Amino acid sequence: MTTLLVIAKAPVPGRVKTRLTPPFTPRQAAELAEAALADTLAAAAATPADRHVLVLDGAPGPWLPPGFEVLPQSGGGLDERLAAAFAACAGPALLIGMDTPQVTPRLLAPALDYAARDAWFGPAADGGFWALGLAAPDPALLLGVPMSVPETGAVQYERLRAAGLRTGLLPRLRDVDTAADAAEVAALAPGGRFATRYRRLSAPTPAVR
Repeated sequence: MTTLLVIAKAPVPGRVKTRLTPPFTPRQAAELAEAALADTLAAAAATPADRHVLVLDGAPGPWLPPGFEVLPQSGGGLDERLAAAFAACAGPALLIGMDTPQVTPRLLAPALDYAARDAWFGPAADGGFWALGLAAPDPALLLGVPMSVPETGAVQYERLRAAGLRTGLLPRLRDVDTAADAAEVAALAPGGRFATRYRRLSAPTPAVR
């Protein structure tokens, strides 16, 4: 049984995308987060897998499409929360975050094929990773990896190599963390919900006369 996991925070103002503030307000940052999450979930839903699971910090909202099982995130650091998400899978699993709304089913589908691979790794432009796939989910491969630092991706990738896993590389993508990231990602996927919301929120406010 293959599982596609999306790990995310509910888009609540003040709790998500805080590095977008400024120039965006906390409410606008949450709107962008909701649009990014909606795009990510749509891509995941359109990717063939036996299970589609949202590992959520917070409560589901109207942005959640049908067909997803919702699991609460565990406590602890991000490495522990990612490890726990994999521990909930009995077979091959691919985990992605909510920060790459430009992702597509065409990018995700190969990482659910383990005929010639033991793992898949998607590096992020900021030094982290946007995707991790494991044919045999082993939480120990994530525990202790330093998260949210420039060397996160390098350390995680080396964990896979040190374990002797045949690891396939996915394309390098940019996470949406800053306003500059948001502008670049919106330009990469102009037809998505994220890009549409970004354009609306970035439009100049008409002068009052």
